[in-house]
Amino acid sequence: MELRHLRCFVAVAEELHFARAAARLHIEQSPLSRIIKDLEYKLGVQLFERTTRRTRLTWAGTVLLDEAQRIFAVVDQAKASVKGAAAGYRGRLRVALSDGVPQSRLAALLALCREEDPEVEICLSEVPSSAQVKGLQEDLFDVGLAQSDRHAEGLVATPVWLDPLVVALPARHQLLAHRQIPLEEVVRHPLILCDPQVCEGFWQQLQPLLRPVELRLTIAERVPTLDLMMALVAAGYGLGFSSLARIAELNNPDVVTRPLAGKTTMLTTFLVRRDIQPSEPLNRFMSRVIQAGDDNCSTEPISAMAAQNRERQS
Repeated sequence: MELRHLRCFVAVAEELHFARAAARLHIEQSPLSRIIKDLEYKLGVQLFERTTRRTRLTWAGTVLLDEAQRIFAVVDQAKASVKGAAAGYRGRLRVALSDGVPQSRLAALLALCREEDPEVEICLSEVPSSAQVKGLQEDLFDVGLAQSDRHAEGLVATPVWLDPLVVALPARHQLLAHRQIPLEEVVRHPLILCDPQVCEGFWQQLQPLLRPVELRLTIAERVPTLDLMMALVAAGYGLGFSSLARIAELNNPDVVTRPLAGKTTMLTTFLVRRDIQPSEPLNRFMSRVIQAGDDNCSTEPISAMAAQNRERQS
């Protein structure tokens, strides 16, 4: 089995249309069909069910697609490692970002890495939370930052950053009369909420807050990005929820924030990694993750992790 055959298979599997796949690969449809038939013959399985109306994957084809995508991810990482070595790097950390990690904290973290460990290349990937978990389990990533603490097999999640949850309102909204807004008042207005499939970790942390009032929620829109949420809030379509840090980064003059009344709700960013002994570059990276957080966000688990990393380095 050759990589070029796998690339052809992946194109057809993703497009589920031979003509579109051929156009994507810049080849004719006839040779593409022959490549797929040859691949099926060599594997001894049927990869696609084809009719005059549609093309769909068999179960064997679905399994091969998953494996092929993993193979190409490894190939891409090998290419990146070689290029990094040629550029003078002596190490590499593959970092997966999910759920809208605060950019100000991320910038502070990367600045520390450049200053204190310039020979280690930091390769960032933005992926959904589920893809982050799978990538960590399959050794496609070394570490992840996310707002999901899902305890998947073989992974550990440690809280590292805490940011207050706030309500985002249009600049001239009636609820701005409150210095702290009761949740009962928030649910009287339309809401712009994140898409649970895209912002999985954030949604997991928001659900406990909204669950007691979920039957009274009026959801005007579900959006995939904070940028779109803030645009709709600024235009008056509804109210939104986010961390104070992320809204401050956007600096939209038409959006104002207020905390919720009662106990402050904090959004937690977790550092996720495989449950194995970390490498020295990863140990140093984890210490800088702690350093990039604000002093007033420290918790006992975070302080314990920092102390543990210092012990390993001493």
